[in-house]
Amino acid sequence: MDIPKNIEKAKQVLKEADALLITAGAGMGVDSGLPDFRGKEGFWRAYPIAKKLGLRFEELANPRWFRENPKLAWAFYGHRLHLYRETQPHEGFYLLKKLGESKKGGYFVFTSNVDGQFQKAGYDQKKIVEIHGSIHHLQCSVPCMDDIWSAEGVNISIDIERFEAEEPLPRCRHCGEIARPNILMFGDWNWVSHRTAGQEFLFERWLEKIDDMGYRLAVVEIGAGKAVPTVRILSERVADQFYGTLIRINPRDYDVPSQRYISIPLGGLEGIKKITQGIL
Repeated sequence: MDIPKNIEKAKQVLKEADALLITAGAGMGVDSGLPDFRGKEGFWRAYPIAKKLGLRFEELANPRWFRENPKLAWAFYGHRLHLYRETQPHEGFYLLKKLGESKKGGYFVFTSNVDGQFQKAGYDQKKIVEIHGSIHHLQCSVPCMDDIWSAEGVNISIDIERFEAEEPLPRCRHCGEIARPNILMFGDWNWVSHRTAGQEFLFERWLEKIDDMGYRLAVVEIGAGKAVPTVRILSERVADQFYGTLIRINPRDYDVPSQRYISIPLGGLEGIKKITQGIL
């Protein structure tokens, strides 16, 4: 693969584009210092206690713990909530935002990340789809009703040795049962989805506008793996349906389904810097 040639092709596509769709998986946060939980070993490195308990990410990221062991559930999600609050978005977020804002058709973000990093980097929250929800919002674990509320002001104290959250645990503001993050987990039938559905509605309207105006669309995908391929599938579908060009930045899963698309086998930040250099 001729990487410099692909970078030049990507730059040309971004220069000529009228609108920008940014799609992002866990690899987008790695350069900010966030774990991507790739494979059980990667997850266990981030959470040694999970290795001790013999739990993989898919097993721990399951709503049943809010019923069976809420202190364990909130140790995991409380730790992630603090981590995401403390993390600063890397430069790549700002480069793509500047690029998107320079286009007459603007930009939209579609991400499987629940960390709120795009909002923290100053992206318009009306231009973001968080397809798996957000850790910065809560819901009832039952749920007693379809309410979603902000996690602002929620601080979880964690006994790291025992990996247990300490009381008081977050509670539903309606029924008093244990609250949980408004995140789509594995084996999750209780996720309250209307916040994400509202985001998807705005996204579909934007795509319709891009189509109606005949705008040239560039899709920049960063760090979206194959284990849960939600983002990859969306990137390919939109690029195909709206005659856009997909630029896939990924150090491992960089293969693309068509020769029309561009593969950049680099990490998120490095790839973003290279394809935006000289065009901003």
